[in-house]
Amino acid sequence: MQVERELERLESEERALSARRRRLHERIDFLRAGGSDDPGGADALAQLEQQERDVSAARRSLHRQIDELRVRLGRPPGPPPRLRLGA
Repeated sequence: MQVERELERLESEERALSARRRRLHERIDFLRAGGSDDPGGADALAQLEQQERDVSAARRSLHRQIDELRVRLGRPPGPPPRLRLGA
């Protein structure tokens, strides 16, 4: 039971990091497309890209931890299979 709770906690944390990473990607794409007239746009872009790298590294670490717990529970590593609608 404790392993399952830890897995749920890590999966929740991973979802939060994934949402943050998605928002960073949107902001990075906006700046790359010239969506800001801010003279400090290049600096802002560099900061966002560093934040994205940091979040991605944390997310990869979480994925490893999640996979380890899944294996301990007798489940295959990686995300659970998705149901396909209409299939």
